[in-house]
Parts: sequence; C-alpha cells; structure tokens
Amino acid sequence: MLYAFEDREPKLLGDNYFIADSADVIGSVIIHNNVSILPHAVIRADNDVIEIGEGSNVQDGALLHTDPGIPMRVGKGVTIAHRAMLHGCKIGDHSVIAIGAIVMNNAIIGKNCIIGANALILENQKIPDGSLVIGSPGKVKSQLSQKQIEEMQGYAKHYIEKIDRFKHELKVFQRVK
Repeated sequence: MLYAFEDREPKLLGDNYFIADSADVIGSVIIHNNVSILPHAVIRADNDVIEIGEGSNVQDGALLHTDPGIPMRVGKGVTIAHRAMLHGCKIGDHSVIAIGAIVMNNAIIGKNCIIGANALILENQKIPDGSLVIGSPGKVKSQLSQKQIEEMQGYAKHYIEKIDRFKHELKVFQRVK
C-alpha cells in the first residue's frame, strides 16, 4: 500500500512497477520505472527522502528507513534481498544487498558490489566499487570479476521480467470446498 504521511507523498516515476498489497510505502518515497517492491517490504520515508532507482527490486521483508537529514538513494538495477535492512545510506548502481544484510546511516556502497548475507555495514563506512563484502562488521573480502558482475546484474533483470507476471498473474487463492 502507498501512504502519504503529513506533507510527504510517494512519487511513482514511470508506468511499469509492482508494489505488493502487503508492502508498505510511506511518505517521501520516489520509485522509478521497472521497480518491484515485494510482499511485506517496508519503505518508510517519514523523516527524509528514499529514492529507489530504475530497475531495482526490494524483496520480501526488507526494511528501508531514514533519519532526519539523512536521505537514502538506491541506484539503478539494485537488488535488496529478503529481510535486508537499510538505513539512511547510498547504494551504487547494480549492487546486491544479500539476505539479512544491514547497511547503516551514511554508509556508501559503490557500484557493482555484493554485500553478503547477514553482513553489517557500519555508519559512515565506504565500500569501493566492485567489492564483495562479508562479515559483521563487514570487510572487503575480494574484488568481483567481470563475469561475477555480469551474473549479478542478471538478478535485477530477472525481477524486471517478473513485474508483468506479478501484476497480471498474482491472484488471491480461495479454496473451493
């Protein structure tokens, strides 16, 4: 559901997107074209702006929030996996924030990065382009190869391809007795 909060309203830029009925998009959220926001995701921009770049996906149970004066920018083609938590950070184009990862205020994730499952990116931490980060606190384990980057970019494309299917083939199931 889309919610206005005080004078803050969601903005949908484009005509191809999917927002699950059970997802909550609150306040100053800017959603670009080809974005999918899946069941039980919460994007709450009651303090500052959250912008979701074109072709990005926010998967089931992910949580995005900001503090006053700390906006969030998610780049193009980003995958935010199940149960990831992002707070007032910047995510570079074509990066993957894996299952259960946490990215804190003012952290900057470069382009083409993978933040591994359950990794913790601390406040003000900066991750260079093309990095694989694991652990808590997160540390750069290696640089991604060109092949890994190309494979990773396929994740977001997969969700763009699913938008139409979600919009037209997702139906409430009612058991017939």
